[in-house]
Amino acid sequence: MKYKRSFEFNPEIKSIIAKNIRKYRIEANITQEQLALDCDRSYEFIRRLESTQGKEGISLDLLYRVSVVLDTRIDKFFEE
Repeated sequence: MKYKRSFEFNPEIKSIIAKNIRKYRIEANITQEQLALDCDRSYEFIRRLESTQGKEGISLDLLYRVSVVLDTRIDKFFEE
């Protein structure tokens, strides 16, 4: 028998990830322009991604690239 299980998903996860990308980018002393270049994305995309609104989506591939460039484990981007 299958049934719908209940989970709590943080509705603010995009914003949390966005803030953490910015945090770790600044700690690494890397500009948005450099991060964009290193991740093969546009500066505008990275700027929107890091915005406090956190409305821009991020793929697993891009999150992986950002983690490599910033030398940060992926799970760190999900920490509140």
